[in-house]
Amino acid sequence: MIRLDERLAAAASFVRTDKRICDVGTDHALLPCCLCEQGAVSVIASDVNEKPLEAARANIEKYGFADRITLIRSDGLRDVPPCDDVIIAGMGGELIAQIIGGCTFVTPDTRFILQPMTKAELLRRYLYENGFEIAEEKGAAVSGKAYTVMLVRFTGEKQSISDDFAYFGKCTDPRYISKVNSQLKKLANGDPSLGALIRKEQP
Repeated sequence: MIRLDERLAAAASFVRTDKRICDVGTDHALLPCCLCEQGAVSVIASDVNEKPLEAARANIEKYGFADRITLIRSDGLRDVPPCDDVIIAGMGGELIAQIIGGCTFVTPDTRFILQPMTKAELLRRYLYENGFEIAEEKGAAVSGKAYTVMLVRFTGEKQSISDDFAYFGKCTDPRYISKVNSQLKKLANGDPSLGALIRKEQP
């Protein structure tokens, strides 16, 4: 059984295994292999560099999923065929926004599972300003660092969001709230108004 860290496990929990799936920036392809263990029948594992694809290929062969996982070298989604569930994890929020902006197959049924390592507030603003909405967020922590994982869908309705929502989104995990509070405290030195966003933390 393939074991994922809490961050990737949260991403996997949002994926519909009966759909066409793509893991962008797959690295070692552990997430696609785990999804196949859970019943996925068609997964694309893509990366922009050949070295990660070699590591991915080794794991796919190790776990016996060469018949269900297709490796594609692609810059973001540029060379990826239409998929239903797109996972973009382990990248900065600005890069994730850029990759989504280059997607050519977005429909109301397309879902994005996003896990920004940084700049989640910029990603949330981009999503809502470009007709997407966050359906759900889950918190996760790896090696003492907290993250959020977003389930996103396209609505076509462009919206503006508050500063509070940009920073916290729909994630209620106390570990993530603590992380964002720390970030806001640092930023408030340059912009005191951001200090008003800091949330009361659970004891």
